[in-house]
Amino acid sequence: MSLVRLISLEMLVMIFVIVSVFLCNYGAFWRCKFLTFAIYAYILGKQVLPSPIHILLQCRFSSEEVSAQNQVKASVQRKIRQSIAEEYPGLEQVLDDLLPKKSPLIVAKCQNHLNLVVVNNVPLFFNIRDGPYMPTLRLLHQYPDIMKKLQVDRGAIKFVLAGANIMCPGLTSPGGALDDEVAAETPVAIMAEGKQHALAIGFTKMSAKEIKQINKGIGVDNMHYLNDGLWKMEHLD
Repeated sequence: MSLVRLISLEMLVMIFVIVSVFLCNYGAFWRCKFLTFAIYAYILGKQVLPSPIHILLQCRFSSEEVSAQNQVKASVQRKIRQSIAEEYPGLEQVLDDLLPKKSPLIVAKCQNHLNLVVVNNVPLFFNIRDGPYMPTLRLLHQYPDIMKKLQVDRGAIKFVLAGANIMCPGLTSPGGALDDEVAAETPVAIMAEGKQHALAIGFTKMSAKEIKQINKGIGVDNMHYLNDGLWKMEHLD
C-alpha cells in the first residue's frame, strides 16, 4: 500500500473518530456506528461509509422518526400504484391485494427524504425523494421473484449486514453473480452465496456490465438490509 494511500486511510479514521466525539450527545449507539464504519473503511481500503439514509435505517427506527403521515388523494394513490406496477410487473396479479383501491394508502415522511408507503399500518414500499419505489425486505421475501437479483460472495455478507455499500469485487469474485441485463440506477435484490433469501435491497450505481468491467469501487448502494430499523418495524402505529 502506498504511503499516500496509507495516510489517506489514517485521515479517514481520524475524521470519523472526531465526528463520533462531536456526536456524543446523541448517545453511544451513534458513536459505535461511526467508529465501526471507519474501521471497515480502514480494513478494506475502500469507501464503504454509510450515507444518511443508511444511518437512518440502521438506527432504532420507529414512529418517532416519522415527521408526517398523510392519507393520499385518489389521484396520488393511482400514480403510486402505476409506478409500482411498472417497476414490478411480477406483482400485477396481487397488486389489488397489496394496495386495495378502497383502502386508505398512507405515505409516511421520514428524515433524509425517506418516504414509506403504508397500508393497514404495514410498510410495504419505500423511496427516497422522487426515486423509484422499492419493496421492503419482508415484502420481497413473500414475492422473491419481483426484482432483478445480484449475488455477493460469502466474504461480503457481514459488511452488507452492517449497512456497507456493495463493492464490485464482492459481485465479480467466485461466489458472486451478476445479471447482465441490470442497468445503472435500478433497484435490485441482493442475494448471498449459500443463502436462500435476499439479505438487502440495493440501487445500482452502474450497470452489471460496468461492474464486471471496472471491478472496483461501489457497484450498488445498500438501501435496506436484514435487521436494520425498517426490517424491525413490522407495523407503523
